[in-house]
Amino acid sequence: MKRFLMNLLVLSSLTALSSGQLLAQDENSLTFSKNKKYNINLSFGDSNDQTNVDQDSTKVVKAHKGRFLGGVTFTRLDIGFSRIIDNGSFSVSPKNDFLSYKGAKTSTISFDVLYFGYRFNPNFKVYVAGGFDWTMIRLKNDVTIQQNMPELVAIDDDVHFSKNRLSNSYVHIPLNFEFRSKENNKGKRFYLVLGPEVSFLLNGKVKQISDERGKQKFKDDYHFQPVRVGGTARIGYGGIGLFTKYYFNDMFDTDAQKGVKNMSFGITFGLN
Repeated sequence: MKRFLMNLLVLSSLTALSSGQLLAQDENSLTFSKNKKYNINLSFGDSNDQTNVDQDSTKVVKAHKGRFLGGVTFTRLDIGFSRIIDNGSFSVSPKNDFLSYKGAKTSTISFDVLYFGYRFNPNFKVYVAGGFDWTMIRLKNDVTIQQNMPELVAIDDDVHFSKNRLSNSYVHIPLNFEFRSKENNKGKRFYLVLGPEVSFLLNGKVKQISDERGKQKFKDDYHFQPVRVGGTARIGYGGIGLFTKYYFNDMFDTDAQKGVKNMSFGITFGLN
Protein backbone atom coordinates (compact mmCIF):
# COMPACT_ATOMS: atom_id res chain seq x y z
CA MET A 1 0.00 0.00 0.00
CA LYS A 2 2.78 2.47 0.92
CA ARG A 3 4.71 1.78 -2.29
CA PHE A 4 1.51 1.98 -4.36
CA LEU A 5 0.64 5.41 -2.90
CA MET A 6 4.14 6.76 -3.47
CA ASN A 7 4.19 5.46 -7.06
CA LEU A 8 0.74 6.95 -7.67
CA LEU A 9 1.86 10.40 -6.54
CA VAL A 10 5.01 10.26 -8.65
CA LEU A 11 3.17 8.97 -11.72
CA SER A 12 0.51 11.65 -11.41
CA SER A 13 3.18 14.34 -11.07
CA LEU A 14 5.00 13.16 -14.20
CA THR A 15 1.74 12.95 -16.13
CA ALA A 16 0.78 16.50 -15.18
CA LEU A 17 4.21 17.84 -16.08
CA SER A 18 4.39 16.04 -19.42
CA SER A 19 1.01 17.35 -20.47
CA GLY A 20 2.10 20.93 -19.81
CA GLN A 21 -0.47 21.67 -17.19
CA LEU A 22 1.73 23.33 -14.59
CA LEU A 23 1.86 26.75 -16.20
CA ALA A 24 -1.52 26.71 -17.93
CA GLN A 25 -4.07 29.50 -17.53
CA ASP A 26 -7.26 28.71 -15.63
CA GLU A 27 -9.92 30.17 -17.91
CA ASN A 28 -11.91 28.70 -20.81
CA SER A 29 -12.29 31.85 -22.89
CA LEU A 30 -14.23 32.75 -26.00
CA THR A 31 -13.51 35.91 -28.07
CA PHE A 32 -15.43 37.29 -31.05
CA SER A 33 -13.56 39.36 -33.68
CA LYS A 34 -14.58 41.53 -36.63
CA ASN A 35 -13.86 38.66 -38.96
CA LYS A 36 -16.32 36.54 -36.98
CA LYS A 37 -13.58 34.09 -36.17
CA TYR A 38 -14.00 32.14 -32.98
CA ASN A 39 -10.87 31.70 -30.93
CA ILE A 40 -11.35 29.17 -28.19
CA ASN A 41 -8.61 28.72 -25.60
CA LEU A 42 -9.09 25.67 -23.42
CA SER A 43 -6.85 25.31 -20.42
CA PHE A 44 -6.31 23.33 -17.26
CA GLY A 45 -5.13 25.31 -14.26
CA ASP A 46 -6.00 27.93 -11.71
CA SER A 47 -5.37 31.67 -11.56
CA ASN A 48 -7.34 34.90 -11.17
CA ASP A 49 -10.39 35.41 -13.37
CA GLN A 50 -9.61 37.33 -16.53
CA THR A 51 -11.04 38.37 -19.92
CA ASN A 52 -9.16 37.71 -23.19
CA VAL A 53 -9.40 40.46 -25.81
CA ASP A 54 -8.42 40.03 -29.48
CA GLN A 55 -6.66 43.01 -31.12
CA ASP A 56 -9.47 43.44 -33.68
CA SER A 57 -12.30 42.50 -31.36
CA THR A 58 -15.44 44.60 -31.13
CA LYS A 59 -17.24 42.36 -28.69
CA VAL A 60 -15.75 40.63 -25.68
CA VAL A 61 -17.34 37.67 -24.01
CA LYS A 62 -16.15 37.06 -20.49
CA ALA A 63 -14.47 33.73 -19.80
CA HIS A 64 -16.57 30.80 -18.73
CA LYS A 65 -16.65 30.56 -14.97
CA GLY A 66 -16.82 26.81 -14.53
CA ARG A 67 -13.66 24.86 -15.34
CA PHE A 68 -11.55 21.90 -14.36
CA LEU A 69 -8.18 22.56 -12.75
CA GLY A 70 -5.26 20.66 -11.38
CA GLY A 71 -1.68 19.51 -11.73
CA VAL A 72 1.50 19.68 -9.71
CA THR A 73 1.52 22.12 -6.82
CA PHE A 74 3.75 23.06 -3.92
CA THR A 75 1.16 25.18 -2.14
CA ARG A 76 -0.90 24.77 1.01
CA LEU A 77 2.11 24.36 3.27
CA ASP A 78 1.01 23.89 6.90
CA ILE A 79 3.49 24.47 9.73
CA GLY A 80 2.39 24.38 13.35
CA PHE A 81 2.02 22.56 16.62
CA SER A 82 0.58 19.14 17.39
CA ARG A 83 -1.35 18.15 20.50
CA ILE A 84 -2.35 14.81 22.05
CA ILE A 85 -5.88 14.63 23.44
CA ASP A 86 -6.29 11.81 25.97
CA ASN A 87 -10.01 11.02 26.22
CA GLY A 88 -10.98 14.67 25.98
CA SER A 89 -8.10 16.07 28.04
CA PHE A 90 -4.96 17.84 26.85
CA SER A 91 -3.12 16.19 29.78
CA VAL A 92 -2.16 12.55 29.31
CA SER A 93 -3.52 10.03 31.81
CA PRO A 94 -1.18 8.20 34.24
CA LYS A 95 -1.15 5.03 32.13
CA ASN A 96 0.00 7.10 29.13
CA ASP A 97 2.53 9.16 31.08
CA PHE A 98 5.34 7.93 28.80
CA LEU A 99 3.65 10.01 26.06
CA SER A 100 4.07 13.26 28.06
CA TYR A 101 5.56 15.78 25.66
CA LYS A 102 7.02 19.27 25.35
CA GLY A 103 4.29 21.34 23.75
CA ALA A 104 6.56 24.04 22.32
CA LYS A 105 8.66 21.40 20.52
CA THR A 106 5.87 19.07 19.37
CA SER A 107 5.20 20.07 15.80
CA THR A 108 3.60 19.21 12.49
CA ILE A 109 4.33 19.99 8.87
CA SER A 110 2.41 19.05 5.73
CA PHE A 111 2.11 20.09 2.11
CA ASP A 112 0.38 19.07 -1.10
CA VAL A 113 2.11 18.01 -4.30
CA LEU A 114 -0.91 17.28 -6.52
CA TYR A 115 -4.44 18.56 -6.82
CA PHE A 116 -7.42 18.02 -9.13
CA GLY A 117 -10.77 19.72 -8.94
CA TYR A 118 -13.40 21.98 -10.41
CA ARG A 119 -14.02 25.69 -9.99
CA PHE A 120 -17.75 26.39 -10.22
CA ASN A 121 -17.36 30.17 -10.17
CA PRO A 122 -14.79 32.77 -9.05
CA ASN A 123 -15.81 32.30 -5.41
CA PHE A 124 -16.12 28.51 -4.99
CA LYS A 125 -14.15 25.43 -5.96
CA VAL A 126 -13.88 21.79 -4.89
CA TYR A 127 -10.66 19.83 -5.20
CA VAL A 128 -8.94 16.67 -4.01
CA ALA A 129 -5.22 16.81 -3.27
CA GLY A 130 -2.35 14.50 -2.43
CA GLY A 131 0.66 15.19 -0.25
CA PHE A 132 2.63 14.36 2.86
CA ASP A 133 2.19 14.95 6.57
CA TRP A 134 4.62 14.64 9.52
CA THR A 135 3.90 14.77 13.26
CA MET A 136 6.87 15.05 15.66
CA ILE A 137 6.24 14.47 19.37
CA ARG A 138 9.05 15.66 21.65
CA LEU A 139 8.84 13.37 24.69
CA LYS A 140 9.58 14.76 28.15
CA ASN A 141 10.67 11.57 29.87
CA ASP A 142 13.82 9.49 29.47
CA VAL A 143 12.03 6.50 28.02
CA THR A 144 12.49 4.32 24.96
CA ILE A 145 9.41 3.12 23.12
CA GLN A 146 10.07 -0.44 22.04
CA GLN A 147 10.04 -1.77 18.50
CA ASN A 148 8.08 -4.77 17.23
CA MET A 149 5.91 -5.21 20.30
CA PRO A 150 2.26 -6.38 20.35
CA GLU A 151 1.37 -3.26 22.37
CA LEU A 152 2.84 0.22 22.74
CA VAL A 153 5.53 -0.36 25.38
CA ALA A 154 8.04 2.11 26.84
CA ILE A 155 10.88 1.35 29.26
CA ASP A 156 12.60 3.85 31.56
CA ASP A 157 16.22 4.53 30.61
CA ASP A 158 19.12 5.30 32.93
CA VAL A 159 20.49 7.97 30.58
CA HIS A 160 19.25 11.50 29.91
CA PHE A 161 18.16 12.28 26.36
CA SER A 162 18.70 15.81 25.10
CA LYS A 163 16.26 14.84 22.36
CA ASN A 164 13.71 12.05 22.53
CA ARG A 165 11.28 12.29 19.62
CA LEU A 166 8.49 10.00 18.47
CA SER A 167 7.27 10.82 14.96
CA ASN A 168 5.14 9.54 12.12
CA SER A 169 4.72 10.30 8.44
CA TYR A 170 1.61 9.87 6.32
CA VAL A 171 0.44 10.28 2.75
CA HIS A 172 -2.67 12.46 3.01
CA ILE A 173 -5.56 12.88 0.59
CA PRO A 174 -7.80 15.84 1.52
CA LEU A 175 -11.07 16.81 -0.14
CA ASN A 176 -11.40 20.58 0.14
CA PHE A 177 -14.29 22.98 -0.33
CA GLU A 178 -12.88 26.47 -0.87
CA PHE A 179 -14.85 29.69 -0.54
CA ARG A 180 -13.21 32.98 -1.41
CA SER A 181 -14.32 36.59 -1.56
CA LYS A 182 -14.03 38.99 -4.45
CA GLU A 183 -10.68 40.66 -4.94
CA ASN A 184 -10.25 43.90 -3.05
CA ASN A 185 -8.48 46.99 -4.39
CA LYS A 186 -5.15 45.36 -3.47
CA GLY A 187 -5.89 42.29 -5.59
CA LYS A 188 -6.25 40.02 -2.55
CA ARG A 189 -9.06 37.81 -1.25
CA PHE A 190 -10.32 36.26 1.97
CA TYR A 191 -10.43 32.44 2.03
CA LEU A 192 -12.31 29.76 3.94
CA VAL A 193 -11.38 26.15 3.23
CA LEU A 194 -13.13 23.16 4.85
CA GLY A 195 -13.03 19.44 4.21
CA PRO A 196 -12.35 15.85 5.29
CA GLU A 197 -9.02 14.10 4.93
CA VAL A 198 -7.84 10.47 4.85
CA SER A 199 -4.18 9.56 5.47
CA PHE A 200 -2.15 6.37 5.06
CA LEU A 201 0.79 5.61 7.35
CA LEU A 202 4.24 5.48 5.77
CA ASN A 203 6.32 4.86 8.90
CA GLY A 204 7.02 5.75 12.49
CA LYS A 205 10.36 6.71 14.00
CA VAL A 206 12.08 7.27 17.35
CA LYS A 207 15.07 9.60 17.36
CA GLN A 208 17.19 9.94 20.50
CA ILE A 209 20.29 11.96 21.33
CA SER A 210 22.32 11.47 24.52
CA ASP A 211 25.92 11.92 25.68
CA GLU A 212 26.23 8.23 26.45
CA ARG A 213 24.80 6.80 23.21
CA GLY A 214 25.10 9.65 20.75
CA LYS A 215 22.45 9.87 18.04
CA GLN A 216 20.15 6.89 17.55
CA LYS A 217 17.23 6.26 15.20
CA PHE A 218 14.72 3.41 15.32
CA LYS A 219 12.02 2.75 12.73
CA ASP A 220 8.78 0.91 13.33
CA ASP A 221 5.07 1.61 12.92
CA TYR A 222 4.83 2.07 16.72
CA HIS A 223 1.15 1.19 16.46
CA PHE A 224 0.20 4.44 14.77
CA GLN A 225 -3.12 4.12 12.99
CA PRO A 226 -2.50 2.68 9.50
CA VAL A 227 -5.42 4.75 8.19
CA ARG A 228 -6.19 8.12 9.75
CA VAL A 229 -9.40 10.07 9.16
CA GLY A 230 -9.81 13.72 10.04
CA GLY A 231 -10.97 17.16 9.03
CA THR A 232 -9.26 20.46 8.22
CA ALA A 233 -10.30 24.11 8.41
CA ARG A 234 -8.32 27.05 7.02
CA ILE A 235 -9.04 30.75 7.06
CA GLY A 236 -6.79 33.27 5.41
CA TYR A 237 -6.15 36.45 3.49
CA GLY A 238 -3.97 36.69 0.43
CA GLY A 239 -1.56 33.76 0.45
CA ILE A 240 -1.34 33.22 4.22
CA GLY A 241 -3.73 32.03 6.90
CA LEU A 242 -4.38 29.82 9.90
CA PHE A 243 -5.28 26.12 9.95
CA THR A 244 -6.50 23.51 12.39
CA LYS A 245 -6.78 19.74 11.91
CA TYR A 246 -8.53 17.16 14.05
CA TYR A 247 -8.36 13.40 13.58
CA PHE A 248 -11.51 11.50 14.43
CA ASN A 249 -10.08 8.04 15.01
CA ASP A 250 -7.53 7.15 17.69
CA MET A 251 -3.88 8.03 17.21
CA PHE A 252 -2.80 4.45 17.99
CA ASP A 253 -4.46 1.13 17.17
CA THR A 254 -3.89 -0.35 20.65
CA ASP A 255 -6.52 -1.00 23.33
CA ALA A 256 -4.37 0.59 26.06
CA GLN A 257 -4.31 3.90 24.17
CA LYS A 258 -8.00 3.87 23.25
CA GLY A 259 -9.35 7.43 23.19
CA VAL A 260 -5.96 9.05 22.56
CA LYS A 261 -6.42 11.39 19.62
CA ASN A 262 -4.38 13.99 17.79
CA MET A 263 -4.97 17.54 16.58
CA SER A 264 -2.79 20.30 15.15
CA PHE A 265 -2.92 24.03 14.43
CA GLY A 266 -0.66 26.69 12.98
CA ILE A 267 0.09 28.81 9.92
CA THR A 268 -0.76 27.87 6.35
CA PHE A 269 0.98 29.29 3.29
CA GLY A 270 -0.02 29.25 -0.37
CA LEU A 271 -3.79 29.66 -0.31
CA ASN A 272 -4.98 30.23 -3.87
